[in-house]
Amino acid sequence: MPTYPALDGTPLAYRVLGDAAGAPLLCLPGGPMQASAYLGDLGGLDAHRRLVVPDLRGTGASGVPEDPAGYRCDRLVEDVEALREHLGLETVDLLAHSAGANLAVLYAARHPERVSRLTLITPSVFAVGIQITGEQRLEAVRVRRDEPWFGPAYEALEGIVAGRATADSWQAIAPFMYGRWDDAARAHQAAEAGQKNQEAAAAYGAEGAFDPQATRAALAELAAPVLLLAGEADMAAPPQALAEYVGLFADAELTVQPGAGHFPWLDDPERFVAATARFLA
Repeated sequence: MPTYPALDGTPLAYRVLGDAAGAPLLCLPGGPMQASAYLGDLGGLDAHRRLVVPDLRGTGASGVPEDPAGYRCDRLVEDVEALREHLGLETVDLLAHSAGANLAVLYAARHPERVSRLTLITPSVFAVGIQITGEQRLEAVRVRRDEPWFGPAYEALEGIVAGRATADSWQAIAPFMYGRWDDAARAHQAAEAGQKNQEAAAAYGAEGAFDPQATRAALAELAAPVLLLAGEADMAAPPQALAEYVGLFADAELTVQPGAGHFPWLDDPERFVAATARFLA
C-alpha cells in the first residue's frame, strides 16, 4: 500500500481502487477508528470513480502515533489535508461513512475551499450535535418485524435505549445493522473486532473534539453540494435524524435507500452505486 507522512511524521497508508478516469474520490472510514478494509469497493463504486481509501492513524496498515491524543477527531483533520496535498489535488470529492462523517464535516468546516462535493453515508451526528432519540431508533427497525430474529433483537434494543443494556445486548442487535442478516453480513460483522483500534476509538470523541455550534455555522456557508444517504432501517443513523442533518447545508439532498441498514453498499450494491454515482457525476 502507498503511504504518506502526517505532519507529526506518522506514516499513513491508503488503498487505490479502480482505474476510472477523472479525479479520485477520497473515502473516509468510520468505526470509529476501524481499518478501511470493511468498506471493500463500496459495492462496485470503483467502476465509476477511482477510490482513494485511507487507513486512519493506528488502524490497518497505518502507523501508530507517539501521542495517543492525536487520535482525536479534530486532530485527524490535518491527516486528511496531508493526503490531499500528497495526491496533488486542489480540491477533493469527499465520501465518508458513519463516524467518518464527523471527520469529513470537520474537514469541510476547516477547509471549505478544498471540498468540491461531500457525500455522507449513514453518517454519525456527533460533530453537529443532532440528538437521536430512542424512539427514532426503534421506529427505524420496526420495518424488520417479519424477520425470524426480530423479537429478541428488538427486546435488546428496547433495553439499550432505556439504559438497561447488558453484556449481550450489543451482539443481539447486530442484525439491525444490515438490510439482510445473511452469511455475508455475519462475516462482515464478525471481522469488525479485528479491524478496530479500541484505544483510538476511545480518544476519537474525547473532550474538545467537537464544537457543534461552530461546525454548524461553518457548514451553513459551505458552497459544495452535499448528499446524505440514509438506510431506511438504520437504527444508528435513522432517516428522521438525517432529515434534520440535511437542513444544516446550503445545497444538500437526502436519499433514503429502501430496506438498507447501516452498510447500504452491502445491502443493495446496485441501488447504492446508482445513487452515489449520479450525485458524483
